[in-house]
Parts: sequence; structure tokens; C-alpha cells
Amino acid sequence: MSLLEVEDLRAGYGDTEILHGVAIKAEAGELAVIIGPNGAGKSTLIKAIFGVVATHGGHVRFAGADITAAAPERLVAMGLAYVPQERNVFPTLTVAENLEMGAFRVRGSLAPMLEAQYALFPELGGRRRQVVGEMSGGQRQMVALARALMTKPKLLLLDEPTAGLSPKVMAEVFGHIRVINRTGIGVLMVEQNARLALDIADRGYVLAAGRNRFSGTGADLLADRQMAQAFLGG
Repeated sequence: MSLLEVEDLRAGYGDTEILHGVAIKAEAGELAVIIGPNGAGKSTLIKAIFGVVATHGGHVRFAGADITAAAPERLVAMGLAYVPQERNVFPTLTVAENLEMGAFRVRGSLAPMLEAQYALFPELGGRRRQVVGEMSGGQRQMVALARALMTKPKLLLLDEPTAGLSPKVMAEVFGHIRVINRTGIGVLMVEQNARLALDIADRGYVLAAGRNRFSGTGADLLADRQMAQAFLGG
């Protein structure tokens, strides 16, 4: 049984259906990516998994339980964390306060958990009292990742984590994601930078017009000439 199983999922906004029977899986501890053109339904898929977009049919299962249309609060308690593309930090709070907000369910001292995040993201350790709104885009993304990890997730859902970042900062964010994954936390990531994403992925899915088009290991998808010509520019 896979950690996450999405079967024949249909979802959208109001009466508008964006996903037309999508199926994906994510295994415990693996890094899986979802790529495809703009409007393919990638972000809608992540949001539907996390219960913030209405589902019209199909099933989502996590750790063996049916979580289709479940409330995000329940999913966080089960070990699912979500980092949206936008509004993923509290800009008027400090780094430390943002991380503390991520541990709202934790009882007792947060000090060990905070120090674990500062060890994982050393740059944040020296900025723990800095207001996040004063930080760069890459630094804010680190805060968003660290805050999500404070919930102790089994699977981390990331929606366009490198959007709007420079190539240098993009590479740094991908590096942090790989480090997180190596700690045993599964990652399911929507990403526009398809080649870079597939290069670090255990598994990849290509969506187009709300439907599955290709799937396989990251290496196999990069080597697939038909897929590359259609979605990677040759």
C-alpha cells in the first residue's frame, strides 16, 4: 500500500471541473514531482489532496485511510503538510514566531524542534529574530518549509516552491528539499522547472488538460523523447 493514493480524482472550482480522473501515488520517503503546462491542473491536484479544493469524484487515501475532502486540520494531524505557492509565511512575525505557529498542536517545550529546524536550515538560525517580511524570497521559502516541518509530517506537499526565484536561489531551494527528503520525509511537489525537478525525483507525473499523460521514474521521463519534445522543449 502506498503512503498516498489518488484514484480517478475529479475536482475543480464551483461547476468548473479541472481534473478529469487523475491517478497518482507517492510512496513513503520518496520524492515525487508533478509537471505539465500551465493550466494542466497541477496546483488544483495538490489543493484537492489537501482538502482546499472541492472534489467531484474519485478517492484520496493517505496511510490507508480515505481522506477524500477531509478537513486540512485532520490531515495535518495524520502527518500531511502543505506549503502553498503564495501566502505561505506570516510576514509580520519573526522567523522563530513563524516556526512556533507551525507547532500549534505540540504540547510542551518547542526548543528541541526549533533547534532541529535551525540545524536543517543554518541560515535561519542566525535570523531567528528577524521579521520574515524583510527577508528575500529564497529565505522566506526556507521559513515556509521549516514551519511545515514543525508539524512532523510523513508527506510534504509543495506547490511551486521555486516560483519567482533566481536560478541560483532555485538551486538552493531544491537542495533543501533533497535534504528534507533524505531525513525520510516524503515529498510530493508541483514544479514548473520540469528538468530540474525530474532530475532529483524518484517518481514523476506529467499532467495535461487535467489528465494523466506520462508517468515513471524521474530518469525515465527525462529519457523519454516523446515526453521531452512535448513538455520539455525537445
